[in-house]
Amino acid sequence: MEPNFDRWDFAVLITILLISAMIGIYYRYTGGKQKTIKEYLLADQSMTTFPVAVSLMASFMSSITLLGVSSESYQFGTMFCIINIAYIISTPIAAYLFLPVFYRMRTLSVYEYLERRFGHSTRLAASLAYSVQMILYMGIVLYAPALALEAVTGVSKTTAILVIGLLCTFYSTIGGLKAVLITDVFQSLLMFAAIFAVIVVSAIKAGGLAPIWQEAEKRDRFYFTDFSLDPTERHTWWSLIIGGMVTYLSLYGINQVQVQRLLSVRNLESAQSALWWNLPILSTLSFSTLFSGLAIFHYYRNCDPLLEGRIQSRDQLMPLFAVDTMGQYPGLCGLFVSGIFSASLSTVSSAVSSLSTVTLEDYIKPLYKRITNNPLHEARSTLPSKIMAAIYGLVCIGMAFTAGSMGGVLQASLTIFGIIGGPLLALFTLGLCTTRSNQRGVLIGLLIGLIFSFIIGFGGPKPLPTMLDFKADGCVAAINSTLVAEAFTQTDNIALNITTQLLATDEAKVDYFWIYRLSYLWLSVIGFLITLVAGYGLSLLLEALKLADNKQIYLDNQLIDGDLFIPPLARRLGGSQIEEMTKL
Repeated sequence: MEPNFDRWDFAVLITILLISAMIGIYYRYTGGKQKTIKEYLLADQSMTTFPVAVSLMASFMSSITLLGVSSESYQFGTMFCIINIAYIISTPIAAYLFLPVFYRMRTLSVYEYLERRFGHSTRLAASLAYSVQMILYMGIVLYAPALALEAVTGVSKTTAILVIGLLCTFYSTIGGLKAVLITDVFQSLLMFAAIFAVIVVSAIKAGGLAPIWQEAEKRDRFYFTDFSLDPTERHTWWSLIIGGMVTYLSLYGINQVQVQRLLSVRNLESAQSALWWNLPILSTLSFSTLFSGLAIFHYYRNCDPLLEGRIQSRDQLMPLFAVDTMGQYPGLCGLFVSGIFSASLSTVSSAVSSLSTVTLEDYIKPLYKRITNNPLHEARSTLPSKIMAAIYGLVCIGMAFTAGSMGGVLQASLTIFGIIGGPLLALFTLGLCTTRSNQRGVLIGLLIGLIFSFIIGFGGPKPLPTMLDFKADGCVAAINSTLVAEAFTQTDNIALNITTQLLATDEAKVDYFWIYRLSYLWLSVIGFLITLVAGYGLSLLLEALKLADNKQIYLDNQLIDGDLFIPPLARRLGGSQIEEMTKL
């Protein structure tokens, strides 16, 4: 494709990126100037509900959502919207069962809970798994806007990754959580502006919203009724709701990024309100982005840009649409791309902050205390945290260069969360909801769950997903069928796409191992169930064999803190009867 991104667009993009960076600089030199860990990592616990609610959405639903979800409805239809039901079901679980436990502890690292509940080894194992998860995810987040920039400007992915990554690292390191939360609000407005700009422009060109709906129905994009029990089908009600619940709870219930945000407000009620306000914001973005994919499909209904050879991946569809339809308005296309970039800035800064927090609390402080026999002083904790933030930012840049081999950005991100998020959710569930789980049992269960998840998630070969129909007969080059054939022959990307389509239609003839045919949405569920069953079963077995570490039940001949359990169980235990402790 030929990019149509002029100097006005570049001026808008650079200006908006500088605004994000300046917010970080502002909070570096105002207030407490990020001198204390509480201010740097918890925003001095002074934030209000609204910015935290917006930030909860922006932390994970950023460029992945804008590019991936629109591409999802363009290629596979609207079935993915059913996942919003999982969000509705899971929000009260996260708000009223998980969050009160972490809020009472008021700890910087969510994994300190695991040390209090099971022991130090469990804390280290979980924080290590979390670090791997977030580093992999950050690679996808950096890769997605770089892909968009390449599509609309001609700037290489390498240059874009370096520019975005270094800017993220800079303002993440100096601004602290308060800067991140405030920029999230600004950047979220740009995200919604980008999505609604796509819908409005498409509706104007289509003559209203009705033609978009009609074309979607005609070409089988408008689809919500797959109730199949077949676990190998990519999206069904059951995979989206059950898999979506596990993924949501692993993100909003026990993930360091989100819990750290929820702890930045003044009280538990405000934190719970932030979770509830996050729900409509998240769903609005989800539905509008899905519809934007249908709007883009209507515009390219007779000439798919990938078949035409204008793009290398359908994750580039939205920015290409912006260039094709908004390029005649100076700066408008730049504003659109800024929405994608700003969202990634927010997400990367959030993850970098949480990774530095985990490293400081779970590794540096315990090591320092072991070496010196003294705790690391609060005044000396901020500098190591900032250094780690910078290091993690550079690591994420390195991971972005491998993200292109992971497939579509939406499926790749959900796969990463499922592989590690499911087992981690099971680990916390064993601690929060059972009393007989012990450290040795849950550690072995976590290891088994992670091994199975990685084998299923990254093993193969896997069948290619079956896409809906695309047309190229409306392309300009299609005036002469001979020219079309020659163009396809001369373009490597088109040849690869034709091969992909042929393989997809011949799918039934290939005998894939059944475990690799499972929908990616079941990865989190399988990891969760394997870890939960193995961890609890092994805990009971080790206890029966007198091999369990009983400090998980007793601490100085007293019951462990009842506040380490979900509120219904904590009220039932009452912290008084050992017999009650051993009933579960």
